[in-house]
Amino acid sequence: RMPVVHKSTIRRARQSEKRRLRNRATMSSVRSILRKVQDAITAKKPEEAKATLRDATAALGKAVTKGVLKPNTASRRVSRLAVRVNALTASAS
Repeated sequence: RMPVVHKSTIRRARQSEKRRLRNRATMSSVRSILRKVQDAITAKKPEEAKATLRDATAALGKAVTKGVLKPNTASRRVSRLAVRVNALTASAS
C-alpha cells in the first residue's frame, strides 16, 4: 500500500527548502564579513578592523531579524569581535 502524502506535507517540504537556501545565503555572507574582520585583526590594521566590525555588527543584527541566528549568538559574536578589535586599537595607540 502507498503511504498517504498530504498536500500540506509537500508544501512544507517546498517551503523548508526555500528557507534552507535563504538561510545558507545569509549565513554565507555573514561568515564572509566576519572573516574580513578576522583578517584585519591578524594583519594588525586597526582602522580597517573598526570599519569591518561595524559591517559585521550590522550583518549579524540583520541575520537575527531574519531568524537565521538567535539574538544571544549574534550578541556573543559581536562582543568577542569587539574585544579583539578594541585590544588591537589599544595596542596600536
